[in-house]
Amino acid sequence: MTPSLFSCAGTAPLASNIGVLSAAASGLDDFIAAQGGDIDRVFGRAGIDPEQLLHPTLSLALTNYCRVLEEAARQSGCDNFGLRYGQQFQPRALGLLGYVGLCSETLEDALRNFAAAFPYHQHSTLIRLVDCGECYRFDYQVQHGAILDRRQDAELTMGMALNLLRHVLGAQWAPRAVGFEHARPGDGQEHAQAFGAPVHFERGCNWLLVPKADIKGRPMPERDANLLFLVQDVIRRLGEQGGRPDLLEDAGTQIRLALSEGEPVLELIAERLELTAAGLQRRLREAGLSFSQLVENTRRELAVHYLRQRQRPISELAPLLGYSETSAFSRAFRRWFGVSPRQWRSDGH
Repeated sequence: MTPSLFSCAGTAPLASNIGVLSAAASGLDDFIAAQGGDIDRVFGRAGIDPEQLLHPTLSLALTNYCRVLEEAARQSGCDNFGLRYGQQFQPRALGLLGYVGLCSETLEDALRNFAAAFPYHQHSTLIRLVDCGECYRFDYQVQHGAILDRRQDAELTMGMALNLLRHVLGAQWAPRAVGFEHARPGDGQEHAQAFGAPVHFERGCNWLLVPKADIKGRPMPERDANLLFLVQDVIRRLGEQGGRPDLLEDAGTQIRLALSEGEPVLELIAERLELTAAGLQRRLREAGLSFSQLVENTRRELAVHYLRQRQRPISELAPLLGYSETSAFSRAFRRWFGVSPRQWRSDGH
């Protein structure tokens, strides 16, 4: 059966207006402390003011939100931080988005409405419910070009979706299978136990496979059509209050996509951004950057990201960063960090 999409967002105009509503970080400070992390250090490194978490309808930058989860995992020494945070994250704690699901008529409607509302809650994200015959596949993936490390967010979000389903089906309910885009962490046993299902890694995106028979016609305990309409209207209005996407983020995304083809070309990147080359250069100058500096910064960020993937051979990195030769990458890396890529990795960064 050809998959059909009930909701597929990620590039819709309103989806780009919000980072992520701070309700998504509900209880995060307490959970970091419970895992042994230093709250001030984690939030400071991620560039988040803890005061923002007190207002669930305020927007956090999505880059900062994903960074705080990754930093919390590193700082606390809890590699499965997002997985554990997601296990205890109940739908009500998600604020408006949670109530979109809770107030729906049936569990099937809850998943559809949750997917449809999600772009207003979080931008630069793929979220969709795919009809796969006997099952629905609930897909999720951050598609923000500047967010390279997003494992903790993926495991947290899959946990949120699981808890919405278990809110109706019971704590022992399990999906048919679960998929994650990142590599298997350790032996993956904690993930299998958390979801009660086979968990697959290094997939195209993150997903839950939900049997239709489990959710069709299952009424939501707190269903309320009037409240659902009001909550959906508030979420839409919040989405309309945001600004336009950031040019530097968009340009960085296009440069990352172009690097696999070689040296990024100004005219091509400008065309993809629907600008002239002169227009892009002018906008970059206003931000205090040249095009070559943006390419350099993007390469540097990607180099660090790939080097932290210790299973990836260093010999593979040059073409991923748009260099024709490994020696060119090595010279650039020494210029950035004063050491070779191999030494940087062996130093435990």
